[in-house]
Amino acid sequence: ALWGVGHVVLSFGLLQAFVLLHECGHNVLFRTRGLNTLVGHLCGFLCFIPYRAWVTIHSKHHKWTGWQDLDPTTASLVPRELGAGERLLMNTCWKYWIPSFSLVYRVSNFWNPGKLRSVTRTPADLRATAANALVLFALYVALFVVFGAEAIALAVLPGLLLSLVMIDPIMLSQHSHIPLELSHGEDVRAIKAPDQEVYTRSLRFPDWFSRFILVHFDAHELHHIYPQLPGYQLRHVDYTPHNEAHWWTWIRKARRMPAETLLFKNRNDTGSDV
Repeated sequence: ALWGVGHVVLSFGLLQAFVLLHECGHNVLFRTRGLNTLVGHLCGFLCFIPYRAWVTIHSKHHKWTGWQDLDPTTASLVPRELGAGERLLMNTCWKYWIPSFSLVYRVSNFWNPGKLRSVTRTPADLRATAANALVLFALYVALFVVFGAEAIALAVLPGLLLSLVMIDPIMLSQHSHIPLELSHGEDVRAIKAPDQEVYTRSLRFPDWFSRFILVHFDAHELHHIYPQLPGYQLRHVDYTPHNEAHWWTWIRKARRMPAETLLFKNRNDTGSDV
C-alpha cells in the first residue's frame, strides 16, 4: 500500500517538475538566471528533457505560436495523409489512456538531432545542446548500471507512467483542434504575444490543483499573452479567458474524438467545440 501511495505522490511530483522546468525555461521561477538554470537542469533530469534543448525549442514555440508549420512543437501536426498503422496506433493510445503522446513529444522535439540542428542559432549553441543531452543520457545509463533495470522500474516506472497520463491531455489541450495558420513556406511575421490568445486554450482545474501542483500552468492563454510573468502570478491578472474550458468537460469530449481528428483537424473542420 505504501509503495502504491508513494507512486501516486511521485506522479504528482514529476508532473510539477515538468511545470517548474517550463518556468525555469522562461527565467521566471527565481530572480536570478543562475538559479533558474540550476533548477531547470534538475527538473529536466526528472522529466527526461535536456534543459538546453527545452529552452531552445520552447522559445521557438512562443515565437511562432499560431503558425503551425513554423512552430517546432506543432509542425508535425500539419494536416497530411496518415497511414493506416499510424492512425490505428494513435487512436488506440488516445482511447485507452496510453500516454504515448508525451513520450513522442519528448523524443521528437528534445532528443531529435535534426530538429535541434534546425533551431539552434550557432554551432556553439548546437554543441552545448548536444553536450547537455549526452551528459543526461550518461547519467541515466549510470543509474541503470548501478541499480539495475528491475530496481529502477519498481522505483520509478508506475509513478512516471501515471504522471505522463496526467500530462498528455494537459499538453494536447493547449493548441490542438484550434485553427492555426500555415505559412506554406512564405516569409511571414511572427505573431506578437498579445495576439496569440486565439491560438491557445486554457483548462480550468480545481483551484488547489491549479495553484499547488500546476502553478497555474493551466492558465495557458494568459501565459502566451504575458510569457515573462511567473505562473504563480497569472491568476492575479484581471482577465477573462476566451478559450478556457473546464478540465474534465474538455477531456471527456476530447477522449470521444479519435486522436487523428483531434490532432490533425480543427474545430472549423469538425464543428466541435473541443
